[in-house]
Amino acid sequence: MVPAIPLLPLALFTLQPVAADTPLRYPAAAVIRLIDTLSGKLDESHPGYYRYRSKSRVQQYTDSLKATITADSLTTLEIYRKVKPFVSAIGCLHTGLQLPPAYVSQLNSQPNLLPLQLLFDDRQATVTTNYSADSSLLPGAVITAINGKSIRDLLAVLLPAIPADGYNLTMKYKTLYHQFPSWYRSMIGPAGTFTLTLSDGRTVIIPAARFEELARPGFLEEPSPRETLSFTLKGKTAILTIRSFAASDVKRTGQHFRKYIDRVFLQLQQQGIRQLIVDLRGNTGGTDGNAVYFTRHFFGQPFRYWDRIEVTPTIAGQIKGFTRLFYRKPALREGTYRWKKSPVTREFDYYTLQQPARSVYNGKTYILTDGFCMSSCADVAAILSFHRKAVFIGEETGGGYQGNTSGMMPVVELPPVSLLLTVPLQQYYNAVDTTLHRGHGTPPDYAVPLTANAVINGIDQPMELALRLAGAM
Repeated sequence: MVPAIPLLPLALFTLQPVAADTPLRYPAAAVIRLIDTLSGKLDESHPGYYRYRSKSRVQQYTDSLKATITADSLTTLEIYRKVKPFVSAIGCLHTGLQLPPAYVSQLNSQPNLLPLQLLFDDRQATVTTNYSADSSLLPGAVITAINGKSIRDLLAVLLPAIPADGYNLTMKYKTLYHQFPSWYRSMIGPAGTFTLTLSDGRTVIIPAARFEELARPGFLEEPSPRETLSFTLKGKTAILTIRSFAASDVKRTGQHFRKYIDRVFLQLQQQGIRQLIVDLRGNTGGTDGNAVYFTRHFFGQPFRYWDRIEVTPTIAGQIKGFTRLFYRKPALREGTYRWKKSPVTREFDYYTLQQPARSVYNGKTYILTDGFCMSSCADVAAILSFHRKAVFIGEETGGGYQGNTSGMMPVVELPPVSLLLTVPLQQYYNAVDTTLHRGHGTPPDYAVPLTANAVINGIDQPMELALRLAGAM
């Protein structure tokens, strides 16, 4: 583990939002100071703060947000609801805003969550799983309003609050599919009962549930697969699934990333397998070294992975004294501070020329992606797409095609309510065409969005299409 720049303690980014009502109220002046502190911290340290919005637009947003503080005082939840969309508007999926853990624990102990898993489009929500005792809510039931608010009105509040790279929406909708009860509680409000208006004209009222009654891997909790890496053969077609590039995830399932990938590509070469399907769906990223190592197996010549890494002048100025034992001082070049290779760690080295792997795959490759392909997984997709090394099937990746802001991610506590702000310190630029897909992820060559019918009936449409294209069906 390498030490962080001594700005703040490191913390991991989490996707699940949290919020709770509290009787405490904070003066309007304190809330305005919080917004100024928040914006100041981001301006100083976040190199992607102005990646998708100009500084003048950010200032306009900041001023307009402060102008909405018209009440004498606000609760913690009221403050959170105002500031959360402001943070998400940066267009950075790694920039997080959380409420204090004790606040979350208090809420989780109470029944206030909708006991349904829902799949959304822009005007309605379809029940895919019913965790309530009301057996009339069958999978496939279409909900048009919840507690008097139409689905469209709910989405108008929720979507701007969910962080994603640039203008991406696939990640936002995927987040709602897996975490809607928590987001509803955070941004709309906790409720003891839910009145549902259905498309068939019925009205159904169901009681709320506690977090512990609903939470399970893949719904309100992160998935916990038994294997991070898996490989199978279907005739002359190979299927490689990579659920994460994170070294911690790979270790948890008792696997070794590089050894596993080496064995797979050596087997492909030895057996003459000419059709490969790589399933990256749900891969939220992780260790860059693993992502780059996998990517090298598709290149017969040296190639560029990242173009550069930038930091703010403030962060560049903190690389001094003890910190320089671990990191080299960023160099000012073309008006920005560029990160340089470390004498100790290789975690930021991948803007240099990358060499091919020993076993390079030259067959036909199909890659499955969705809105939860983020961070380093999105980098992999971008590089392979840019060099036309694969055919992409599924959804636009949630992470940016041109890069992201991540790396070291310290946490700032914002007084007076102790909101926790995660600030990524390094802005990554992928070595791709900068005129393509700005503000979006890697688009699929074959768009296959997730549908309620497919979920309910257990149909894997992207995989079926990949197998047909590979001639395995």
